[in-house]
Amino acid sequence: MSIIDHLFQLIEDRKRHPQEGSYTNQLFNDSDKAVQKIGEEATEVIIAALNQGPERLTSEAADLIYHLLVVLSANGVTLEDVKAELSRRHQKKSSP
Repeated sequence: MSIIDHLFQLIEDRKRHPQEGSYTNQLFNDSDKAVQKIGEEATEVIIAALNQGPERLTSEAADLIYHLLVVLSANGVTLEDVKAELSRRHQKKSSP
């Protein structure tokens, strides 16, 4: 299991079993904030990619992926759904 799969499982568990003070649960309770964080983190990824180096880019990418996973979970979209879509696109591109 990849770390992203594991993280998504933890997020799903937090959705099913909320914990007081959990940042993930705060995002589940405020969908506007969760979606805004994706935009904020995407901007930070762009800035890091342009001029802050690989370490900062790695950190910002991790933040973006985490927030994206929370929003996917909140909307009932699974990693398997995303993987299936990517596979469908890849197959479509590979077809003659």
